[in-house]
Formats: sequence, structure tokens, C-alpha cells
Amino acid sequence: MSTSKFQTKSFASANSGHSISSTINDIEQTYSIDKVDISSKVNVQALNSGILTVIGNTPLLKLENVFKNAHFQLFAKMEMFNPGGSVKDRPALNMLMKAFQKGDIKPGDTIIESSSGNLGIGLAQASTVLGLRFICVIDPKTTQQNINILRAYGAQVDIVTEPDPITGDFLPARINRVNSLLKSIPNSFWCNQYANLNNAAAHYQTMHEIVTALDGKLDYLFCSTGSCGTLRGCAEYIRSNNLDTKIIAVDAKGSVIFGGKRAKRLIPGHGAARVPELLQPGLEDMCIHVSDMDCVVGCHRLLSTEAILAGGSSGGVITAIDKKQQDIPANAICAAIFCDRGERYLDTIYSNSWLKNNFGEALLESKELQQFSRI
Repeated sequence: MSTSKFQTKSFASANSGHSISSTINDIEQTYSIDKVDISSKVNVQALNSGILTVIGNTPLLKLENVFKNAHFQLFAKMEMFNPGGSVKDRPALNMLMKAFQKGDIKPGDTIIESSSGNLGIGLAQASTVLGLRFICVIDPKTTQQNINILRAYGAQVDIVTEPDPITGDFLPARINRVNSLLKSIPNSFWCNQYANLNNAAAHYQTMHEIVTALDGKLDYLFCSTGSCGTLRGCAEYIRSNNLDTKIIAVDAKGSVIFGGKRAKRLIPGHGAARVPELLQPGLEDMCIHVSDMDCVVGCHRLLSTEAILAGGSSGGVITAIDKKQQDIPANAICAAIFCDRGERYLDTIYSNSWLKNNFGEALLESKELQQFSRI
């Protein structure tokens, strides 16, 4: 039986006593691809001119209509403009590049990761460029659209069909499957997005882009949470630069990240059935929990008012802002991170039949949804 490289050559784990600040000097190198210096035989020319060079520096869009006559300004970080379609392109590239630089992986090795879709797609895209094999461990909540995209990139999709018998959740079952694959596949490596500081370090850059675009003036940041990489990286940037920005973490009802009661969740991409190692006490100033229905209504509201077809977590963020808006001071400047594209949810959030099957006629006929729905 082979020993996985993850077990012998680990990344900078969130539990290792290191902080993101110790990796900040690598940020410029990570996001200036032409400066990458890797001793192993990676296709550096492809990195210097290929699709991975357009990851990051996504638009920051002022939203004028979703909250009419609002007493605050709201800007959206449009992460769906990344080439793989989501915010997860950033940590996917960063985790792999740092693993190459440390000698943990080389071209031809196998990357294994548990993902509901977006990180998997980001890793599949990067693996294609970097000459890596990729296995994505998913569960039944992953949309067929995401599965099709993963396979189009050449990824092997490993579907866990039964939840963990103890918790009833799929995430522990997916992690168990990852560990099983690591033991059986030579030269395999687990990025482990939930504990990998290079996940969070990628979002130090995300926050830098937002703050720079707003000339350093940002009062509130709203971001959804899952692996807590975005939350951790943005919080580290705020602390390192002594900003007064308050972070509002948006979590799913049924997620246990912030001590919530475990419950069934329908919409992937936010929330978690375990507390990620990347989470530290006090990263967020406040947490707002949103339901699956909140995400649906928020997505349709965003589409109806701004013509932005966004993924489920973005709808949750919009609803969280709606819940919080009365507490936001006049003239405050707010930013929201929109994580992914809505095309990947056409068979779920934007489908009348899926909404009817999962929420009943009551939701379709509700004034709340009818006010914004265009389907």
C-alpha cells in the first residue's frame, strides 16, 4: 500500500501554529504568474500566457437597484468572472502552486479533493494546465451541471452516495472517501481546503482588490462561508492593514460552522457539516444564517433587479444584507462577494419544477417570490 504525499509532506495547516501573515510575502508571486519559479517540470510557458493568468482581479460592481433608495452604497465583487466561474479558482491555483513550490507534487501526480463543485472545477481547470490527474469526491447535492463541467475538464468524478452513518451528513463521508483514495493511489495529494492556509491566503488578495478599488473605504463586507477560506483571508487582510471594516459572515441554516444546529440543506456552495480548521474565533463581527428559501428569493431578487444570474450563496448574501440593512449606518460603504454563476443552478434555484418539488406550491405562489421571479 502506498503512502500519500499529503501524509508525509503536508501543506501549512491551520493547526500548525502558523498564520497567513507568514505567507503574505508569497502573495505577489502567486498572483504575478510571470514571476513563478518552479523547479519541477511544470509548463511555465502555459502559466505565463494561459487561462490561469486571468484568475483574480474580478470586477467590483456598484449595485443600484437591488435595494432601491438605500441609505448605504453596495458593491458586488463579481467572482463568477473568474475563468472557472467562481471564487474557488483563486484557492485552487494557490494551493497547487504552493504544493509545487514545496515539492509536494509534480506533473503526473494525482490531486484528490472533496468538493460540492466550484473548488473541484477550479482544481480541474488548473490540473489540466499543470499536467495533473484530478479526482473530485462529490455527493448527490452536486448539480448535474457541475458534474458535466468536471468531466469535460477530464476530472474523474467519485460520487459518495451514502451519508456518514453517525452524523447523517455527506461531508464526513466524502472526507473518509478521500482518505481511502489517498491510501490506495500512489503519488496522490489532498489539498484539504478546510485546513489549508494557502486557501485562505488566496483571499488576502481578494480583499486587497476590494479595498484598493474603494480607496480603502469599506465599512462592511458580507461573505458566505463554507471552508472559511474567504472569511479567514479577508479577515487577515483587514487586521494586517488596521482597517475598521466589519465582516458579516453569511452561513446556511443547518450548518454547524458557527454553532448552529445540524439540519438538512439543499443548496450547495455554503455552510458545512463540520467546523473547518481554518475558522478562528472572532474572524467575523457577526454571523447571519439564511435558509434555502432565503437563497432562492435572494437569487431571483438579484436577477430581477440587477440582471445578475448568480449562484445560491449570492442569493443568501443578498437576503442577509436585507435582514441587516436597518442596522447599517447612513452613507456606509458595503461590499458583497458573489461567489459563482447562476447557470450552474438552472435546474435547481431557477427551475419551477425543482422549487415546487422541494418547497411546494406555497413558495411559487408566495408574494415574496412572485415579486422577483421571472420564471
